[in-house]
Amino acid sequence: MASLKKLAGQTVWYGFSNIAAKLLYQLMTPIITYILSKPAGMVDYGNFSILMTGISFLNVVFTYGMETAYFRFSSNGTDQKDLFQTTFSSLIISSTVLSAILILLRQPIANYEKIGNHPEYITWCVLILAIDTLAAIPFARLRQEERPRKYAFTRVAGIIVNILLTLFFIAYYPTHTASWQGTAFARWYAGNDNVGFMLLANLAASATTFLLLYREWLGYRFRFNAQLWKKIISYSAPMIVIGLGGMVNETFDRVMLEKLLPVSESAAKIAVAIYSANYKIAIFITLFITAFRMSAEPFFFNQSGDKNAPKTYAKVMKWFVIVLCFAFLFTALFIDLWKYFVGPAYRNGLGVVPILLAANVCLGIYYNLSVWYKITGKMNYGMLITLMGAALTLLINFIFIPRFGMYACAWATLSAYGSMMVVSYIMGQKHFPVPYNLKKLVAYLIVMLLLFFTQQLVTHLTANIIVHLLAAAVLMFLFLRLVYEAERKELKGMPVIGKWVK
Repeated sequence: MASLKKLAGQTVWYGFSNIAAKLLYQLMTPIITYILSKPAGMVDYGNFSILMTGISFLNVVFTYGMETAYFRFSSNGTDQKDLFQTTFSSLIISSTVLSAILILLRQPIANYEKIGNHPEYITWCVLILAIDTLAAIPFARLRQEERPRKYAFTRVAGIIVNILLTLFFIAYYPTHTASWQGTAFARWYAGNDNVGFMLLANLAASATTFLLLYREWLGYRFRFNAQLWKKIISYSAPMIVIGLGGMVNETFDRVMLEKLLPVSESAAKIAVAIYSANYKIAIFITLFITAFRMSAEPFFFNQSGDKNAPKTYAKVMKWFVIVLCFAFLFTALFIDLWKYFVGPAYRNGLGVVPILLAANVCLGIYYNLSVWYKITGKMNYGMLITLMGAALTLLINFIFIPRFGMYACAWATLSAYGSMMVVSYIMGQKHFPVPYNLKKLVAYLIVMLLLFFTQQLVTHLTANIIVHLLAAAVLMFLFLRLVYEAERKELKGMPVIGKWVK
């Protein structure tokens, strides 16, 4: 129980940083989608979404699993200083080489993305990638040393810079141009568009974050332990494939939607903008997944030597599934409120939200299950599972996007994550058995779906929003009551909550 309390405490801090950062960043979604509501603005948002997809995808190549490898080797007695210097040096060398190649190819890449007039946008994307890559090991060091407060402050500070600059560029300046007329800034501004402004805001945020981590990298001196690096790269190499497969599942659908939808170029980019905006409504559930991953990865490695580790992992899974079900219901049942987070022009994509929420529930469970191949060092199995999911994503999107558009993307995501979850459970029980209470886990998921479909029936019978919200509140209460009754004994032993349990 003590180890679970520690995990919960760290998850709160990592959760605070991610929830605060993403909720702040989430404020950008209504601002951007309300301001960029005309077709030209929606095209800009579509272009920006595609470029950010490229950044997410290439981030896997730039970091090549070094963060996870850092946790693995820091928990097995490897000299901490030697480990930091070697992994950081490796990322500096590789980032420099990869960045140079991409910058040299910026014009053909810009032409392919239909932004050939602004090859500098590709340069800015590469700089974001490089800086974020260099921040990966300092962030991993904070997590390994269990310093979530510093982690939280740094994350939130970067997001605030991003928000303020985005607001200045696309909301404030266009309405206050008179006082800037004739200046060099006004001429520069006129030569760019919303895509560039949002990229610059992200670049400034990345730079701010890296500078705030200066205590973690200030003492760095180039020191490369070739023997240690070979061990690290042997462990982390499959993470490249795992990460790329994960990015295919998570982000590549935007690229395929733009390329495969049988409409005009601008209409396809508008579809990408609508899908991307509604994807962000599912953010509430991803907050918990991200917060959990930040604290759980080092926790699982540190607990791996304990003989009671499997029982601990099983208990973590149960409570994590409960939290995921809560997050799903909180978003899906109250969709009549959440829809106002996107502008009216984007709301015809709301139907994908419940599908994406269910997909993220499967993804969260998969992340929890994936502990078996990370702890046992059987990364090749993780690679195969991820490749299976990526193949499903590509196949379903390729076949069905021309007919069903963004709904094909959402169902492909659910199919991929659901399959990965099931296969990982089956294989994990064979190689690293964990006594999960499968009946209880499945029961919670079934109850979650039953409550959701009950709400769907209510919305089908009446269009009255007040009735929708009252029904949502009742159904939410029923779920919480079920958890209370089923888990009363464990709740009683928890800090803070325990004193309220009879």
